[in-house]
Amino acid sequence: MSDDSRPSPSAGPSAARTAAVIPAAGRGVRLGPGAPKALRALSGTPMLIHAVRAMAASRAVSLVVVVAPPDGAAEVKTLLDAHALPERTDFLVVPGGRSRQESVKLGLDALPAGHDIVLVHDAARPLVPVDTVDAVIEAVRDGAPAVVPALPLADTVKQVEPAGTPGEPEPVVATPERALLRAVQTPQGFDRATLVRAHETVTGEVTDDAGMVEQLGLTVVAVPGHEEAFKVTRPLDLVLAEAVLARRRLNDGF
Repeated sequence: MSDDSRPSPSAGPSAARTAAVIPAAGRGVRLGPGAPKALRALSGTPMLIHAVRAMAASRAVSLVVVVAPPDGAAEVKTLLDAHALPERTDFLVVPGGRSRQESVKLGLDALPAGHDIVLVHDAARPLVPVDTVDAVIEAVRDGAPAVVPALPLADTVKQVEPAGTPGEPEPVVATPERALLRAVQTPQGFDRATLVRAHETVTGEVTDDAGMVEQLGLTVVAVPGHEEAFKVTRPLDLVLAEAVLARRRLNDGF
């Protein structure tokens, strides 16, 4: 639950308006058969609704665009209408594409004029705290063309030579210095014009939108992420997410 007494980042008439795009067209095969990942329930509420509320919890976010499965836009619109969402935020549902990159581009295309900052957030990260969202927005307002929330790595990382057959031993070829590495989360924040240019010019498969901006030769900056902004991809992640929600209800009445 958001606290309306908390000031939004750089609040004021001159502050750039922020929109969030949530690509939610994936099937989530690692969670097993059933509903698409974004529609799986956490404490009785679909993950997508938790993710939408997480973006709308920021008073800086005035529009949330949900990119639905190509044949599921009506279902997602009905889902949003059925759940209580902040009245100060507008919501829009558009059909997505065959890939995440195509879906984000379709969400960008649907943005009305006047939103100069764009967040791109994974529907599978339903529990990102509002302070993290605000920190990303603030960094873009301070002049960064692209911002990612990120955490230091707890584990040692090895670079390997991939095996030809899954399950075979893989030779280790290097041990990167862990202090220089970060695990990147979402929402990732962008100057809108920069993100549009990246999607219009960068081709090939990418793992995140910030990587596209890197390919333009621009600097991407990292701000502190949060351990609760983890991505729900495996059944064990669902258990952890339920535990986080239970703690929030106990401590904060969330």
